[in-house]
Amino acid sequence: MTPRTDIEQVELANTALYEAMEQGDAEAMDELWLDGQVSCVHPGWPVLRGRGEVLRSYALIMANTEYIQFFLTDVEIDVVGDTALVTCTENILSGGPAEDDGAVGPLIGQLVVATNVFRRADSGDWKVWAHHGSPVLADGADEDED
Repeated sequence: MTPRTDIEQVELANTALYEAMEQGDAEAMDELWLDGQVSCVHPGWPVLRGRGEVLRSYALIMANTEYIQFFLTDVEIDVVGDTALVTCTENILSGGPAEDDGAVGPLIGQLVVATNVFRRADSGDWKVWAHHGSPVLADGADEDED
């Protein structure tokens, strides 16, 4: 088996971040974040600083989201030494509150551009150092043409 490049390893770590959210897996989320000082900005939220505060925010989101699925596009990965920068578009499909019969409520789509910064931990694994998500409020078709 050929060893994976740093870019491949970062791509796997980035994918694991979104899979943990989709599965509502707080333990996996905990394993993905760097120990120490981290930060996170969810769309519309203030900056969250510190591992405990960031992980609590994910636990809150996962506990209050019936269904969520991410389709990542425009993924770009740059690695310099022990730091990696990932930019992507999160095409999010989420389910509204459950209906009385237990079925997932109406599905809602949303676009978020995200920046994820990873650091190589002492273990050699790539861990999330920072996440910043910003909602896409308009598409290019709405812009004025010159």
